[in-house]
Amino acid sequence: MSFLPVIALVGRPNVGKSTLFNRLTQTRDALVAERAGLTRDRQYGMGKLGSSAYVVVDTGGLVDKAQGIECYMEQQVGVAIGEADAVFFLVDAKAGCSAADMEIADALRKTGKKITIVVNKSENFNPDMAVADFYQLGFKQLSAVAAAHGRGVKTLINKALDELPLAEQQPETDDNKIKVAFVGRPNVGKSTLINRLLGEERLVAFDKPGTTRDSIFVDFETNNTEYTLIDTAGVRKRGKIEETIEKFSVIKTLQAIAQANVVFLVLDAQLGISEQDAHLAGHIIDAGRALVVVVNKWDGLDMDQRDQIKDDFERKLPFLGFAELHFISALHGSGVGLIMESAKNAYHHAVRDLATPKLTKILERAVQSHQPPLVKGRRIKLRYAHQGGKNPPLIVIHGNQTDNTPTAYKRYLTNCFIKTLQIKGTPLRIDFKTGDNPYKDKKNKLTGRQIKKKQRLKKFTKR
Repeated sequence: MSFLPVIALVGRPNVGKSTLFNRLTQTRDALVAERAGLTRDRQYGMGKLGSSAYVVVDTGGLVDKAQGIECYMEQQVGVAIGEADAVFFLVDAKAGCSAADMEIADALRKTGKKITIVVNKSENFNPDMAVADFYQLGFKQLSAVAAAHGRGVKTLINKALDELPLAEQQPETDDNKIKVAFVGRPNVGKSTLINRLLGEERLVAFDKPGTTRDSIFVDFETNNTEYTLIDTAGVRKRGKIEETIEKFSVIKTLQAIAQANVVFLVLDAQLGISEQDAHLAGHIIDAGRALVVVVNKWDGLDMDQRDQIKDDFERKLPFLGFAELHFISALHGSGVGLIMESAKNAYHHAVRDLATPKLTKILERAVQSHQPPLVKGRRIKLRYAHQGGKNPPLIVIHGNQTDNTPTAYKRYLTNCFIKTLQIKGTPLRIDFKTGDNPYKDKKNKLTGRQIKKKQRLKKFTKR
């Protein structure tokens, strides 16, 4: 099978690369804001705008004299260019050709890639005038676009695709891949853990909270099972979220949880278990996601500290008893080899089929062992159960007066189903349905004989 053509978007910060990425993929997967340096990792997307399929890669902005994390971002851009069949070099029509643009152009010329100068933010310019200043960069292909409005974007991608080898068939869909999201507070080691699993520095891992600001999707295969790993931005307390862009990152993290089949909740053993960890765990359960808990940085603790973490976990996160718990070191790799098997098992439990006769039998045994309470002198009657959904598994129980079932009894039934079905790694939901009363509104309903009699009388009166 031939591969889809890959197009990388590069340029200075805040020239509109992420806006163009969203336009080319017809999504909002890349974060966009009026701030430079927003994108840091490579972001991949499937093209949905042109005449044929393609892959587009968003990258971080290139700056002069890169320092600290900017060096890592520069490496990510270099990898994206190396993977690409063509490069869209974005420049700003409003700012004109700058010295920084000239330096980037010199670097791109050495790559030997097919380069197209994309003159963005040209909505208030004549297209010919918009590109005129950028001919000095020395490239023949120039296109004026307004990514925010979509002007010229379809022409741009179709022209690029016409000059690239096209895939003979579409790649396999991601429907069979298990989507695994890595979530947690900032700087707990999510990106480092994914890099350890992949065996390469695929994601920017920097010793500073908030390095990841977007949700990054990476395909991964191990033990004949395909996954899509989702790296997310660290989620901190709402009161500490000062920058608007960090609020966007949190939203992207929550969306990633909703998209995932399984969530890895990554905790920092050296910082202990916080209120924010419990809050985030609660959101994962509310979303109904299968869950694996990973306690990272375990190697730096003594026995007393380890015992304290285990006690805190049972005390502060007692509602996560269904989840597999792993103690690892993402940096050194200890314990990492076991976590994907737990993700696979959790996913299978979340999507397994549950037979109605088996569920009903479990319900009958639970009721026999512990009868539902009386409500206004009448006992709640639970008749049968069946599966109402998957991921998370949903069990629907039918009976009379089920709306009055106390919370404690619901919890008892949930535990009975979990224990008997040996459900591990996923929350279980129970829904109650009360059957309609056959005598309800009987006075207002006509029998078949009464309806026929009424119709005959109607015909007689018309005569």
